[in-house]
Amino acid sequence: MSKELLGALDVLETEKGIDKQVVIDALEAALVSAYKRNYDQAQNVEVEFDQRKGDIHVYAVKKVVDQVYDSRLEVGLDEALTINKGYELGDDIKFEVTPKNFGRIAAQTAKQVILQRVREAERNIIYNQYSQYENEIVTGEVERQDSRFVYVSLGKVEAVMGRQDQMPNETYRIHDRVKVYVTRVENATKGPQVFVSRTHADLLKRLFEQEVPEIYDGTVEIMAIAREAGDRAKVAVRSNNPDIDPVGTSVGPRGQRVQTIVNELGGENMDIVEWTDDEAKFIANALNPAEVLDVIFDPNNERACEVIVPDYQLSLAIGKRGQNARLAAKLTGYKIDIKSESEASAIMEVDEAADEATTGATVSEDDATEPAAETVADDTTSEETPVNDATTDVASDESAE
Repeated sequence: MSKELLGALDVLETEKGIDKQVVIDALEAALVSAYKRNYDQAQNVEVEFDQRKGDIHVYAVKKVVDQVYDSRLEVGLDEALTINKGYELGDDIKFEVTPKNFGRIAAQTAKQVILQRVREAERNIIYNQYSQYENEIVTGEVERQDSRFVYVSLGKVEAVMGRQDQMPNETYRIHDRVKVYVTRVENATKGPQVFVSRTHADLLKRLFEQEVPEIYDGTVEIMAIAREAGDRAKVAVRSNNPDIDPVGTSVGPRGQRVQTIVNELGGENMDIVEWTDDEAKFIANALNPAEVLDVIFDPNNERACEVIVPDYQLSLAIGKRGQNARLAAKLTGYKIDIKSESEASAIMEVDEAADEATTGATVSEDDATEPAAETVADDTTSEETPVNDATTDVASDESAE
């Protein structure tokens, strides 16, 4: 057993990468529990494994005391001195208590410990390997499918792809090779669990990095992505080099670069627009391919705006089932209200008429105030008139005299 155990430990360290000392520590702890369980012993017990010979020894540890109350845990000073005159009160003495048939129990325990450590080591190796691929693209093979998941083999581990991560325009068949995006890796009790997706927006980003060298090296940067998987996506890009056109670079000669990505995603339409610091211009770009005449920001809501488009392009700006406007809003982070030019003009005329009516009402109120002032003036005049008449009468009397 000793030679076999030593050989097994060497193989584990060489082939599985499991540290021999880690297994030995676990084995000693397991043997302590096995000894207490099989021999109904509760005292302080230690197990030592001889790494040179492979022998296993069990020791009962007792403390040197002046007066013994529990012989299983304590030993008198007189007895300790007969063993070694150097012992003092409080010292620990090990007494070997290895049972004769302990080798069989040790072998069974060693087997269990080694198998457990092998499983743990393999799980850790797989977890460490695939955790490096988190937020990256990997290629796998479809193994099977049920009502909840598509199971994709990535080599040593089987990844799962939930229904919300499956493309609505794709059918997955056994042995199909697919590119998937690793969303997260969990080290579960049953082993590493890898979750992958075909609908995640960052899958699109990684595909562009694979197809466009300028995006991979950072010359052209993807600033935002809005995606309705399997149908349509909008990608906002900007260039860190003024001499490079970000949109043209991403599309590629005759659209070859973007067409490769479209084919990989089962024909998902792709709009690539230029990102700019000018928010009005960026919103106009995001509504591509529609032409935008004006962008009016809502003074009461900093993340809302009204977009004016030509009458004949209203349906194009909104898109099928509102998709173009919805993706543009998601891409820019703005709530976008799209209006045709004629509708906007009509609203403006109504507003102007309302303003004029309000202004006219104000003027009328001012006119109504002026006659009141004149009336006061007339009243004043009427009060002064009798005085003037009296003066005239006096003058007439004087003339008569």
